[in-house]
Amino acid sequence: MRDGHVHTPFCPHGSTDSFEQYIERAIHLGYKEISFTEHAPLPLTFSDPTPHQDSAMKLEHMDKYISTLRELKKQYKADITIHIGLEVDFIVGYEEETARFLEEVGPELDDSILSVHFLSCGKQFFCLDYSPNMFAAMVDAFGSITKVYEAYYETVLQSIRADLGRYKPKRIGHMTLVRKFQKQFPCAKEMTNHILHILDEIEKRGYELDYNGAGVHKPLCLQPYPPDWVIYEAMKRNIRIVYGSDAHCANDLHQGIEAMVKEALFI
Repeated sequence: MRDGHVHTPFCPHGSTDSFEQYIERAIHLGYKEISFTEHAPLPLTFSDPTPHQDSAMKLEHMDKYISTLRELKKQYKADITIHIGLEVDFIVGYEEETARFLEEVGPELDDSILSVHFLSCGKQFFCLDYSPNMFAAMVDAFGSITKVYEAYYETVLQSIRADLGRYKPKRIGHMTLVRKFQKQFPCAKEMTNHILHILDEIEKRGYELDYNGAGVHKPLCLQPYPPDWVIYEAMKRNIRIVYGSDAHCANDLHQGIEAMVKEALFI
């Protein structure tokens, strides 16, 4: 019982639930391990395209984040293993800055995830999972839903291949996040080959896959990230799979589990 993808009160777009609320609920649910993977500070030269610029933790909060988790690791060591982690954004064009950040903070981490939330079209960036309205604007900029999907999967592939230094995260976060609004923005083109290519690259490098339950409860998605056929393909490649609730409040822990298990029974 491990949750490898949990956010915290340091998340600007999350809840104010305390670390203790997350931990106590995880213990109650029977978890033996929990990774707190707050959104890592964005590169200083990158401009967050969300309206409130609240996609990630502020750099000035990093020391407090790490020191708080160090204390909690000691406090709860008899009850649950706590991992200090980050969810790191891969942003095209900001690889060097990201690598420098990881070189500084990497020695403090027990766990980490590499995710794609931002896509660029020309000189403009979009946060692909922010809202249906921002996704619609992205479709207009790229020219079609298909081109958005292709750009997303190509960026995920770039993230896997990128040289981000010795502390580069080895787990790929919610690799089908582009499907968050799929009920409103269905993709006409089958993306199977793109996804299988990504899995082959993950296998080649010995990376892990985040099996993310958050999409199950997103009304325009209703599937985990990635869906179960992708997990089946990952299993065939012996890719290590780590469940992640992607919780942004304590009650989100364990989200998606029941639906994910039911779907898996039919694979």
